[in-house]
Amino acid sequence: MPDIPSPIAAWRLPPKGQTRMIETVFLAMPDGVILAMQLWLPASAEQEPAPVVLEYVPYRKRDRYRAYGLHWGQTLAQYGVAYARLETRGSGDSTGLLADEYLAQEQEDGVEAIAWLARQSWCNGSVGMRGVSWGGFSTLQAAALAPPALKAVMPICASDLRFANDAHYIGGAFALTGLKWATSFKIVAAGPPDPLIHKEHWRSLWEDRLAATPAIAARWVSHQTNDDYWRHGSVATDWSAIRCAVYAVGGLIDPYGDAIPRLLENLQGPRKAIYGPWRHGYPSPCAPGPGLDWAWEEVRWWRHWLMGEATGIMDEPPLRVFMPNATAAQVAPGPLPGRWVAEEAWPSRQVASRTLFPGGGVLHHERPSGELVQIVDDRIVGLGKVEWVPFSPSELPAEQSADDARSTVFDGASLEAELEILGAATLHIRVSSDRPVARLAARLCEVTAAGESWLLAWGLLNLTHRDGHEAPTVLKPGVFYEVAIPLSFTAHRFARGSRVRLAVSESLWPLVWPSPQIATLTLDLAGSRLELPVRTPPTEEAPMPIAAAAPRESPAAAWPVLSITEAQDAVRVVETWPPAGQTVADIDLNLSGSGPDLVLTMTRGDPESCLWRSEQTAGYRREGWDVSLRAEVSLRASSTHFHVEERLLAILNGSVLADVSHREAVPRTRM
Repeated sequence: MPDIPSPIAAWRLPPKGQTRMIETVFLAMPDGVILAMQLWLPASAEQEPAPVVLEYVPYRKRDRYRAYGLHWGQTLAQYGVAYARLETRGSGDSTGLLADEYLAQEQEDGVEAIAWLARQSWCNGSVGMRGVSWGGFSTLQAAALAPPALKAVMPICASDLRFANDAHYIGGAFALTGLKWATSFKIVAAGPPDPLIHKEHWRSLWEDRLAATPAIAARWVSHQTNDDYWRHGSVATDWSAIRCAVYAVGGLIDPYGDAIPRLLENLQGPRKAIYGPWRHGYPSPCAPGPGLDWAWEEVRWWRHWLMGEATGIMDEPPLRVFMPNATAAQVAPGPLPGRWVAEEAWPSRQVASRTLFPGGGVLHHERPSGELVQIVDDRIVGLGKVEWVPFSPSELPAEQSADDARSTVFDGASLEAELEILGAATLHIRVSSDRPVARLAARLCEVTAAGESWLLAWGLLNLTHRDGHEAPTVLKPGVFYEVAIPLSFTAHRFARGSRVRLAVSESLWPLVWPSPQIATLTLDLAGSRLELPVRTPPTEEAPMPIAAAAPRESPAAAWPVLSITEAQDAVRVVETWPPAGQTVADIDLNLSGSGPDLVLTMTRGDPESCLWRSEQTAGYRREGWDVSLRAEVSLRASSTHFHVEERLLAILNGSVLADVSHREAVPRTRM
């Protein structure tokens, strides 16, 4: 088991109290839209007003995600902190339409909801916000609007940069996750209200949603630079707007963890962060682990900032990080071996950049003589890293030797002692291309003494975005450019006898869409270097106050099956999620669904052969009411246009109620 000390803080959780759940509360917005909310209150709140923590998401509170609300509502309310789970307009039992992510209207609704909560007789006037993924984004966005009652927030697995660090684009190239999320978004936006809540009006509300189904994939593909569309909702555009206390939470296996160092470095108000060994989701119950007693930590945070209680939480180091000795893929399904470390500031005084110079297939400590290396993009590299945000052990990065063999590789010497890194490595490289549009990808791996290669961090850049994501410019063939490729934020301890490996390729497929033409890159190694964030451990680490908790991994039967086949020059990637079903007994509802399922194909040396298809289903059934949804999205491209096809099929009691399709050719802009 990992070395996690027992709690040392003097503060303890208060005794558990009685709670009260209110299934549905309706909030009227100024324009007449009604938002649906669930509430969990301490039973004593009417006599002793309590603070409240809001989670604000489009994910159905009443059925499909009911277990989350039941767990966190009971967990917080029993310790004196009320909990509210609010559905965005157009989702679940809220009226209105869900047209896109993070719209200004959604944020205005959130401010209204915060004010409403603060006015309630059972509330002491202090409101917090927490949330995972969309809920984490909405938490940061609400904090940037600075509603007076919002005193503290806890964004989990969320980002401050929508274009550069979200699901849609990676390094200025359209991401496979963008296609998958577009498919899922259509299911989220088209879900039906519950007839038990809306009675005879439910069908008209649902039909309005179906008719308004946005061509969301085409919309996202059409915004290929960091324009106003993406800057809206990106809190990094104005750090000073966030004045309340922020506790940022992220995980090693979740790419949104890249936001943590930016939040710590740039926010001016009270802030702290934890970076654990987890995937995309809550720190408890977590996977792959080790887990933490997160209820203890969260209640401690809220009682400090919303009740003025001295819990000691702000007397501790502002950053806690889990430092693993292996990758999650090596030990799947986990937990990871390692230890918790503490940083007294970020940037850390314990982390210093170590420069390594690539040359002759080696990473040198001194700059070697000049060398030109060519990379021809006629090989498919990236089959060992298919998923941007892995949700299960089957989606974790595979052992990297096959991709390394198709890349340009530089290895360091065998390590004479353990080496610890914490932060984001950066590859500075001088590169030219024979095509006006090209990519460059870098992977940082640990090569064990046994010769296995395990992915630690990676980065990719559409080279037309070399000067920023706002106004990309084409490459002039044969001209060398100095570019910097930041790799993902990570923590890792290399074993004695291992080697540091840098692997460079033109792209990573199917992580991102390929360049429009086969490009040949030339690397000038005389002008290239790798900056590695090396951490020198202190003589004694600050002890971890949070108790360990057992991780919880879903059974293997619930994991998707990922199949990769290579027949001559053709590659086919198929990911299939097993059908999932559950019964929500207290509202007499049966749920079903699967996906997003993927079929991805491409022929080596022919980027125009690339085809991505995604499909997802969802079902809701009780006696006399049977709803099913199917969303399909596909993407192909010529050298000049993306071709997007989207479809949403809705069936009620066996009959087609709506079949909405959209086809669009979107010009490629230096993409």
